[in-house]
Amino acid sequence: MPYKPAYATTITQKIQHTLLPSKILLVATATCCSLFMASCTKKLQSQQPSSTVVAPDSMRPWNGKQAAVVLTYDDALFVHLSHAIPALDSFGFKGTFYLTDYYGKMQQQLPQWKAAANNGHELANHTMNHPCIGQRPGREFVRPEKDLNYYTVQRMTNEITQLNTLLQQVDGKTKRTFAFPCSDTKIGDTAYINASTDKLVAARAVRAEMPAFDKVQLYNIPSYSVNGDTAEKLQALVDQAIEKKALLVFLFHGVGGEHNLNVSLDVHTQLLQHIKQQEKQLWVAPMIDVAAYVKDHQKKR
Repeated sequence: MPYKPAYATTITQKIQHTLLPSKILLVATATCCSLFMASCTKKLQSQQPSSTVVAPDSMRPWNGKQAAVVLTYDDALFVHLSHAIPALDSFGFKGTFYLTDYYGKMQQQLPQWKAAANNGHELANHTMNHPCIGQRPGREFVRPEKDLNYYTVQRMTNEITQLNTLLQQVDGKTKRTFAFPCSDTKIGDTAYINASTDKLVAARAVRAEMPAFDKVQLYNIPSYSVNGDTAEKLQALVDQAIEKKALLVFLFHGVGGEHNLNVSLDVHTQLLQHIKQQEKQLWVAPMIDVAAYVKDHQKKR
């Protein structure tokens, strides 16, 4: 052990004796400051709006809003990329895009769809080949190889699974919603969606209705198909949804062209403007978010 003179011990004891009250004072001061800051932080947090999901109530059942609006677009059209998405982005809305490779153009669109998904838009399932029941008036576009009359449930299930796999490679997501091509829900007498509910969160049909929160059927969600409608008519639907505290789903094909079922760019913009003006009363979200919210809270009731 190294030599330590006695005077060194005495000096050390004096220093420690002198510093001890200062240390106690510093510790006490730091403790008070910590308690004060914690109190202030807690108070500030209580005054800030919460970003968490809000449980439904009778007056504001849709994530703290009176009604919900979902903007959906079918068939993976180029105008969705060039017209619809820029319009949605300009208002801060996120849409749901039901993709299919019916036109054989999806591969060349994939980088743009990936960018849309990265920006918060939903990429959803509309089957690989968009099969519909043919041999009906107005269904001349249905080719024999894509005629639902010649499908089996297993073949349809395979197409749904195939597109889910492709979309996962694009956006990395495993949860997906679905839209019935041509609004045809059955193969023969069988509701084919029943074989795919383990792969899909919800399914959108075509039926001009606005369900209340507790009336939503997740695998048969109605929607209003838009074709040549005026802005006033579409805006009135939004107002009705708020009054009824209901879910309103819009279904678009062409937006400024590319499809015989079409809404003009001006009408589409006017609708988005009206929704934006009512945003305090409306929850505007992709179908996947609304369906997940409904599923979660219906379980708790």
